[in-house]
Amino acid sequence: MVLRREPTARHLRLAAELRRLREAAGFSATEAATLLGVNRVQMSHIEAGLTGVSEQRLRRLASHYACTDGEFVDALVVMATDRTRGWWEEYRGLLPTSFLDIAELEHHATYRRDVEFLFIPGLLQTPAYARAAFSSRVPELPEAELELRVQHRLERQRIKVPYEAVVHEAALRIRLGDRSASRKQLAQVLERSEADHITVRVIPFDLDGFGGTWAPMMLVGGAVPRLDTAVRDAPHGTAFVDSEAQLCVFRTLFRRVEAASLDPERSRDFIHRLGKEL
Repeated sequence: MVLRREPTARHLRLAAELRRLREAAGFSATEAATLLGVNRVQMSHIEAGLTGVSEQRLRRLASHYACTDGEFVDALVVMATDRTRGWWEEYRGLLPTSFLDIAELEHHATYRRDVEFLFIPGLLQTPAYARAAFSSRVPELPEAELELRVQHRLERQRIKVPYEAVVHEAALRIRLGDRSASRKQLAQVLERSEADHITVRVIPFDLDGFGGTWAPMMLVGGAVPRLDTAVRDAPHGTAFVDSEAQLCVFRTLFRRVEAASLDPERSRDFIHRLGKEL
């Protein structure tokens, strides 16, 4: 079987879940390979996301691993057999792989939640704001790549799953462009917040006792909770977090930040006032 040169985050997540199931069941990789009638190297490739696995083989493994969570197994089967070639594939080789992985993650998501302290969330940005954000990168991006990144970000905004953004007042006040551009950006946040599937909450400066989290955070819902993903910026690039223990931490952090923020109606009033100040 031909090996994948560049497994996507979705391929790697499926591989990681199969490996976790095997380890929880107490099987060695060699024993699992024997169950499938493959050799140890082929099993290693499956658990590294370098090759795929058929529905029949996946269900056989789940049965031997005594996994009784039918919804979870069905979700893994969908991940293993889905052959979707999404719009993001047009950017392969043109943008960093993480851009494509996030777009794919969002395409299959059941919900999306963001926490931002210094920037307007990408899914709410105007073209001018997105361009200014990418332009601030050091070293500077070539003009062609800059425009591709802006275009990619705008296409991601077509997401239709329930989306909740918690934004700190600092992000709303920091001007990446001129006064007019900032006013248009706030107006767009207000406009987007009126959509049935989008909720925007604000954390004001004068909130007493807020000590939630001071780092941006993204939570993306999987087909089942066990397949949720947290996305964080890391020194080496974008980090996809999927262990249950870490996901519990991020879910708790989001609930705390959400509870500390203004409700959606008061948040819209707050943003409207900021816009009038500009």
